[in-house]
Amino acid sequence: MTPQPPGPSAEAVVALSTDAIVAVDTEFRVTTWNPAAERMFGWRERDVLGAPAPIVPAELLAETHAVMERARQGGTVSIVSRRVRRDGVLIDVQVDTSFLRDRDGTEVGWTHVFRQRRDGTAPGSHLVERARLVRRLNDVVADISADLDLDAVLDRIARSLTELTGADAGGFVLIEGDRLRLVSLTRLSEHLKGYTAPLDGSLFGELLGSGRTVLLATEDDRSLDDLIWADLEGLHTIALGVSSVQGRPYGALYALYSGRKVGHVELELLELLAGHAGVALGNALAYQEMVRRRAQGQAVVDSSADGIALLDEAGRVRTWNRAAAELTGCPQEAVVGRPPPFPLPGAAAEPLRHRLDGGRWVEILVTGVPGTGERVVDFRDVTQAKQLEEEKDLFMATAGHELRTPVTVVQGFAGTLVQRWDRLDEAARRDAVRTIAERSGTLARLVENLLIGSAARSGELCVGAGPFDLRRLIRETAAAFDAASARHTLLLDVPEELPPALGDPVATDVIVGQLLENAFKYSPDGGRVLVRAREEGGRLVVVVEDEGVGIAPGDEERIFGRFVQGEAGDRRRFGGIGLGLYIVRRLARAQGGDVTGATAGGVTRMRFTLHRGVPGGRSPAAEAGGSGVSGPSSTRSEPDCGADRPR
Repeated sequence: MTPQPPGPSAEAVVALSTDAIVAVDTEFRVTTWNPAAERMFGWRERDVLGAPAPIVPAELLAETHAVMERARQGGTVSIVSRRVRRDGVLIDVQVDTSFLRDRDGTEVGWTHVFRQRRDGTAPGSHLVERARLVRRLNDVVADISADLDLDAVLDRIARSLTELTGADAGGFVLIEGDRLRLVSLTRLSEHLKGYTAPLDGSLFGELLGSGRTVLLATEDDRSLDDLIWADLEGLHTIALGVSSVQGRPYGALYALYSGRKVGHVELELLELLAGHAGVALGNALAYQEMVRRRAQGQAVVDSSADGIALLDEAGRVRTWNRAAAELTGCPQEAVVGRPPPFPLPGAAAEPLRHRLDGGRWVEILVTGVPGTGERVVDFRDVTQAKQLEEEKDLFMATAGHELRTPVTVVQGFAGTLVQRWDRLDEAARRDAVRTIAERSGTLARLVENLLIGSAARSGELCVGAGPFDLRRLIRETAAAFDAASARHTLLLDVPEELPPALGDPVATDVIVGQLLENAFKYSPDGGRVLVRAREEGGRLVVVVEDEGVGIAPGDEERIFGRFVQGEAGDRRRFGGIGLGLYIVRRLARAQGGDVTGATAGGVTRMRFTLHRGVPGGRSPAAEAGGSGVSGPSSTRSEPDCGADRPR
């Protein structure tokens, strides 16, 4: 086979072309300027390469960019326009614009092919009118792009349609799935707004199926009466152009004519306006989405229980949510523009615990925002967790101390009996066994308190319910304390006609005994201890008074917490593990009553309430079914004088 001679290269074709060929990249810089372009416009190739082409008049820049955008969407766009020569003379040209992509589909730029018009088909008046329309298009585009609110942009597009194209009325329809919805209109009845119709069978559907960007429909080629646009009397022509957002059809502009005839200029202007409308709508939609996401993110931040702050590169607060203000006590206006009112962790991934001025503990975590230098600070209230840690540590220390003494005594006396039984007389043996029994009882009651406290904490504490003689219970409990201390005087004020109580007598015995024990223990210098009982408003009230160290102001509720003593500054002065009043209040509330305490005038008063008993009646706690687990069935009814149960 005879080899064929190679054909001319693309460069040779461009160089030998009689048409001026100018190629620009995506930044509008000249990449190709053939000899015919030099002859037509007067600039040499070396003068223009790498720079924007100097041939487009200022008033036609918008038109040129619109044509290039249309070419980007596919196909070659041809227009008649004007260009500037190097000597300043305007020449009439026909411009064919195409968009270029390489073999991989990467965008390369545009190619413009120019042919000078010498046949008079583009008179100066036509170009002057075109320039006027282009300037007006610039104004319209600036107007519709001046707002980022979607509804406002749609309304501006509809208003600009009639003004620019000379249409008698118009509107913008939006694609919603397989239907169209009229979302804005001008010079039409307002009741048409919101009208929907199927996409299939519509002019818009026909336009999309054709692959074109504009469509002209007249009464000569179809019936217009069945369209919603028939609201315009005398309607004879409908022109519509596609508005695309991010390369996908979003809606269409409808220009309605009932008077003037429609030509290619109106169609071209409609096409340009539809293209620019797509850009403006894309911006509005992007802004709307940004606002939505920002609002969504702000709602998440505002509703977060964690304090959240955004710091700029200098470490100053830019955002300070509601939880941050509540946790720190610092309002937003006092913090924004300043460093946060707490230290930050040294390492971004390591949390830091810090005690605020108000006594609240927070855990602080910092995360950097990539690429901005900003940091997000998340901090949460860990006061309860911190207190729980301290409670655990305190419990381990105090429980160990409280257990050590009786265990050591029991162990010592038991060892003595084992090793020296034969050398001890009967009296010594009995004393040793008695001591072991007493200390074992102390251990048993200490363990019992721990078990009751655990049940109360977990909500599993339950007590019995029934009528019992509160007067007799108080007298028997008080009798066991009467000789407990020579420095104290125990007085009773319990009327003979006191009605029966409704509740659990064993649990009530524990409560009264604990209140009496605290009264004796926390008045180490002696004094009067008074137990008074009364009926008040259908309830029975028991008050235990002492003249001891008292309850510090502000601690009236704290003393009922776990592992808390009335005098927190010296735990070892009174001993105990701090569960006494915690258990007392839980037992009282389980019976439908309560326990409170306060000090006034040097006298501490602990007030215990119970329901008044009715034979066969039941307490509110029993009516509710209790807490679900048997109550302190092992609770001893005799007074616990030896156990350490701090207030």
